[in-house]
Amino acid sequence: MIPKGQYHFTGVAGVGMSSIAQVVLAQGNTVTGSDRDNDSGNDLEVIRKLKLCGVKFVPQDGSGVNQDTAGIVVSTAIENDNPDVLKAQRFGVPLIHRADMLARLTEGNSCVAVTGTSGKSTVTGMIGWILDSLGADPVVVNGAPVLNWCDDSHLGNMRYGASSLWIIEADESDKSLLRYHPDWAVITNVSKDHFELSESVQLFKTFSAQVKKGIVSIIEQPDLFKDFNPQVSDEGSSFVYHDTEFVVPLPGRHNAENALHAVVMCERLGNSLNSVRSALKGFKGIQRRLEKVGEARGVTIIDDYGHNPAKIRAAWLAVSQAHRRVIGIWRPHGYRPLASMMDELSSMFAEVCRPDDCLYILPVYDAGGTADRSIKSENLVNVLKEMNLNVVYMADVQELVKDVSKLASHGDAIMTMGARDPHLPELARNILQAIRSKC
Repeated sequence: MIPKGQYHFTGVAGVGMSSIAQVVLAQGNTVTGSDRDNDSGNDLEVIRKLKLCGVKFVPQDGSGVNQDTAGIVVSTAIENDNPDVLKAQRFGVPLIHRADMLARLTEGNSCVAVTGTSGKSTVTGMIGWILDSLGADPVVVNGAPVLNWCDDSHLGNMRYGASSLWIIEADESDKSLLRYHPDWAVITNVSKDHFELSESVQLFKTFSAQVKKGIVSIIEQPDLFKDFNPQVSDEGSSFVYHDTEFVVPLPGRHNAENALHAVVMCERLGNSLNSVRSALKGFKGIQRRLEKVGEARGVTIIDDYGHNPAKIRAAWLAVSQAHRRVIGIWRPHGYRPLASMMDELSSMFAEVCRPDDCLYILPVYDAGGTADRSIKSENLVNVLKEMNLNVVYMADVQELVKDVSKLASHGDAIMTMGARDPHLPELARNILQAIRSKC
């Protein structure tokens, strides 16, 4: 618990902020929030639902902070000259990083932290759903909505149970996972993403030393996947663990791997494998993780969060298995990640794209700030064209919708991909509507 009061969240609509804001609200505090998308008039689902659950939105001009504010919660993305931050400094209001706030909230509770380069949100959601189904009544703080918990008024990325068991997603992108000292941890995998591979490995090793009871991790237990041989189909997968067969109702081998991590952790927490197996069957998945938006004229529209080579590769291969052609639409989520992963991205796209597949690349999502903008989407497009890939740079989203809807035919899958840009799900829906409206 934290001291009762009014807490202000700057950038409250962000994926890492909205779930924590809901927890603070659920504990009886007043929560105000500001977000640039709200100031711009963007009618985003996350903003609508946060308002419904009780978050009071104010402009990002410092007006949400006063001398009585108990704390202002920020993420690493918030600049030092943000008006909310400057106002807090003027009044002496504590600045609290979102990871520090979550660490405070979990104090005195039994905590399972899920981290890794890929699969964090899915594994967090799986563990949370399984434990919820088995009556453990956990608190779950996730980086993405769990479809089982989504409805017209709830985002689904937070579940506030009555028990002292907390399941949280621990973000590695800014090394803030080191602020947690959980009882249990899951480390899904390690690959180059925000840092070079060697730096990422050391980061997770440092985190592992802070875990009190036990870890489920391929780093700590390399034999975990030694005999792992899932049977993968268009609709899902199955695998055997300790003579028990588990059915995963999500496509892709990567989701079978995610499920194994969740199953092993739930077993460590004292649950029988038979009960875990039954609960896993009811898991609907995570929003924007190979989420099927709809189908029209034999064309399937999928929206995915894939933004690094490993995640894009896993999603593309899963979709390729079930469709004759993949039409991918990807927006890089930042200039620095694009520049640092240019070689890995080009190699990955060359590997996964079949001769008939097509890739559209949008401009880099620009969240402002002082980023080095010298490397752009066009640079990657030029590299891929030299590799003879069927790739198109497209800056006009409306033209993209027209182009893709004309190109797509029966048996194709269109997949929008990327992180940070809150408008990608809307793009997927617009493409679906355009295909439905084709003459």
